[in-house]
Amino acid sequence: MNTQPVTMGVKFIRFPWHLLILAMALVVVGSLALYSASGGSWSPWAGRHAVRGAIGAAIVIILGFIDLKFLRKWSYALLLASIVSLAVLLVIDSGRFVSRWITIAGFTFQPSEPAKILVILALAKYFDTVPAERIRSFTTYLPALALIAVPFLLILKQPDLGTALALLLGSLSVLFVVGLPWRYILGSIVLGVGSIPVMWSQLHNYQKDRVMTFLNPGADALGAGYQITQSKIALGSGGLFGKGFLMGSQSHLNYLPEKQTDFVFTMIGEEFGLVGNLFILTIYLLLIGGILGISFRVGSRFAQLTCSGLAVMLFLYVFVNVAMVTGLLPVVGAPLPLISYGGTAMLTVFIALGIVASQAVHDRSEN
Repeated sequence: MNTQPVTMGVKFIRFPWHLLILAMALVVVGSLALYSASGGSWSPWAGRHAVRGAIGAAIVIILGFIDLKFLRKWSYALLLASIVSLAVLLVIDSGRFVSRWITIAGFTFQPSEPAKILVILALAKYFDTVPAERIRSFTTYLPALALIAVPFLLILKQPDLGTALALLLGSLSVLFVVGLPWRYILGSIVLGVGSIPVMWSQLHNYQKDRVMTFLNPGADALGAGYQITQSKIALGSGGLFGKGFLMGSQSHLNYLPEKQTDFVFTMIGEEFGLVGNLFILTIYLLLIGGILGISFRVGSRFAQLTCSGLAVMLFLYVFVNVAMVTGLLPVVGAPLPLISYGGTAMLTVFIALGIVASQAVHDRSEN
């Protein structure tokens, strides 16, 4: 690892501008999609989305030019603060029988989103201090599992099954990168499959309905299966090249629910077809691949684990949303990063990119 001071010129050269360009391309796509979703108006979604994207870009640049060494030092404290905010939600009713948002001075945010990043940072710090000879020991992973389990259970209690599973899988990916022995991985899979009946009994009725709808969406096409049915109709009607910008009938006639958030990928598919959807997925592929590439170039183990964990986190964002709107997963309420309307999710992704940029600039193995 290079420990020499980094000049401003070197910082500029090392900064991963390609990641920022790819992220802003997604913001532009999202702004246009939200413009269409509101019937050809910048209000109420598109204008705010564009402004948030500009602020997010500034955040990435600022964080990238700062050596974020304090993140390693304070990662446990930051995770503890996140856990406290999640615990506060247990006594706050944010409406609709869920407790997922905190409002302070008119600003509303979702604590579960930054929790995904903070768990990854805490795990990266923990395994950065573990000697190599202890990596294959089962007891080494017990503290790490505790770091994952507490926020996972608190988010599950909200209830927010989709976000909880995303946090769980993203965190477990760090354990995999560290070198978790295959016997533990296979044992966990067997244990997970065996516990399905217990987990099923703990699900809320609406969550069970979503799973049953996923298995047979046509059974209640006008009720529980309405969202996924309309999503498939819209995607199919878009064909190869789509109906054209502002020409999506399913979305503009309000047959497609949550077109500005969870189902924005479907609306883009209706207007720009399979080609439009593949274009978006290609940008995500390049963005995630770029983050993984940085994880191979950074110098410290903390930076390696952080970058790889954040890459998996972003992948899960994309995978869950796309699989959900295409019927490959149950509907769980997951936004499409940097495209769906939503401030907290967008801010989380930009902060993650800023952390990656900082590691690329300041924590490199090359001289």
